[in-house]
Amino acid sequence: MDVLSDVIAAMRVGVPHSSHTHRTAPWHDQFPAAPGAGFHIVLGGSCLLTPDHGAPVPLRVGDVAFLAHGTGHALSAPPGDPGTVLLCGAYQLDPARSHPLLDGLPEVLHLPARLGEDAALRATVELLAAELRDDLPGSGSTVVALLDVLLLLILRTWLAAAEHPATGWAAALRDPGIAAVLRAMHEDIARPWTVAELAATAGMSRATLARRFTALTGRAPLSYLSWWRLTTAARLLHDTSVTLAVVADRVGYSSEYAFAAAFKRQHGVAPGRYRAPASAA
Repeated sequence: MDVLSDVIAAMRVGVPHSSHTHRTAPWHDQFPAAPGAGFHIVLGGSCLLTPDHGAPVPLRVGDVAFLAHGTGHALSAPPGDPGTVLLCGAYQLDPARSHPLLDGLPEVLHLPARLGEDAALRATVELLAAELRDDLPGSGSTVVALLDVLLLLILRTWLAAAEHPATGWAAALRDPGIAAVLRAMHEDIARPWTVAELAATAGMSRATLARRFTALTGRAPLSYLSWWRLTTAARLLHDTSVTLAVVADRVGYSSEYAFAAAFKRQHGVAPGRYRAPASAA
């Protein structure tokens, strides 16, 4: 998979849920802080999003607000405002498999309507709203699929926006050479990559790759690869019943012993014990 799809697949757990609501002013809804992520999309009218910490964010028709860290917040509209139509949703994310791409997102990621004009994003919003509004046959499965697509499209739209700092994961994915290296590592995680091979993929020298990759992502290339292998292993242990030997092979370890030692260093527990709570649950 590509980098963004991999990141979401690694963190996502449980089943997302969503709602389509119409509110008449004045109204005020409070959302306590919670693990996971959520979004609000204004389909009609307007409202004010007020995070527990930070400045209020006015939301108008077509605006998307994504809260990647489960930040507590309120939504409200004063008397005299027209009715507000909202599409809202929530995702469960495993903090133990957190990725720096999502960790680096702002508390409130605001996509004004002008940034949400991506045709795929708007079409997905319209389809999801119709499924929730009309309660069509098969909506239970369709809504879950559309919510997964919507999460990807919200993040993709934000990453493609121009208003980003020169460092961080948004910058890394916009850098052609670094993006090529990340894509290669994610597509073939088990390959015994060398810095020389990765530098050739990036079209730059080994020193330039090491310097630029570290500056943008916060890790050296092979350090990130090792971390991502063990993060992927945690997902496989949680989500599948394949043997430890198979997990080790899939993420690029030649022996189960070497894999177990590396996994314990990163996650603080042996892979078998990491899997046990998930199996019990």
